[in-house]
Amino acid sequence: MLFRGQNLGKYKILAPLGSGGFGAVYLARDTWIDKDVALKVPHKQNLNFSELLREPRLLAALNHPNIVSITTAEKQENIFFIVMEYVEGKTLDDIITEQGALDVDLALDYAVQIGQAVDHAHRQGVVHRDLRPPNVLVSANGIIKVADFGTSRFLEIAAYSTTVIGSPAYMAPEQFDGKAVFASDLYSVGVTMYQMLTGTLPYDPPAPSDLDRLRSGELVKPPRIKRPSIPKRFNDIVMNAMAADLSIRYRKASDLLDDLRISKNLLFGTPDTALTTGSATSKKEANEAREARNIQERLKAQQTPKAKFCWHCHKPLHARTNRCPFCSEIQ
Repeated sequence: MLFRGQNLGKYKILAPLGSGGFGAVYLARDTWIDKDVALKVPHKQNLNFSELLREPRLLAALNHPNIVSITTAEKQENIFFIVMEYVEGKTLDDIITEQGALDVDLALDYAVQIGQAVDHAHRQGVVHRDLRPPNVLVSANGIIKVADFGTSRFLEIAAYSTTVIGSPAYMAPEQFDGKAVFASDLYSVGVTMYQMLTGTLPYDPPAPSDLDRLRSGELVKPPRIKRPSIPKRFNDIVMNAMAADLSIRYRKASDLLDDLRISKNLLFGTPDTALTTGSATSKKEANEAREARNIQERLKAQQTPKAKFCWHCHKPLHARTNRCPFCSEIQ
């Protein structure tokens, strides 16, 4: 635990910002350049150094305006910490707690920004595994920043995991079996959208006795039941994202993002009735977007790199990495 006024090298601790299962975050001042930063200090300082470097290495591979950026990782006074941009604002969880259900246009805007962050992470092969409102920061000017990649993994590694990772209320059914795929993050985005639209979770965190009902989809009820004014199109997007059946759920963040953007355009450009009943224009746009996705999927399928394994420790690696995150050997 760090204290206000404490110095770690050139960083002066100003205030605690929050704490989670993997680490504590502090507001600090870089005294060399007079800039506020966020320092994340893992609770488990005795981990293998390559394990401590896993999150900063993942963040270094993600460069997107809707993802918290990393400056560096350091070790001072025998304390390892990650230096990240400081986002002045609130968490999405704080906003929902204070305001309850958000206006549909605001919820849709936030959903698009979250979708952009997730799409970028997935394109780099990264599965977040713990997407939820407390891990989504909202700046003072309304810019979303997805944070806390402490549980994230490259897909090839996450697919081999047997450890249950995530927050139960936001976890996809397959995550309770220790498996996480790209669509698992989209389920979490669906729960987050549901919460933004209704101010509540779709169901209580499932107990072991509820898992069969979760896997069958019985626990999920449309958000329009709680708030009838939600546009049908947006309601359907949420339900598709939260489908228990992986064959029905969105498979790619780009698919979800396309549908969110179409809905956003319709919401701001046409009367609400077009959202609830559909129109010739909206159907045409949806069909065009669907056809474009099909073409993109066929092209990407031809370019998808094969999984590879570390020559030293033989553990699965992301296809584009040149250093093993487990043993740190260069590939």
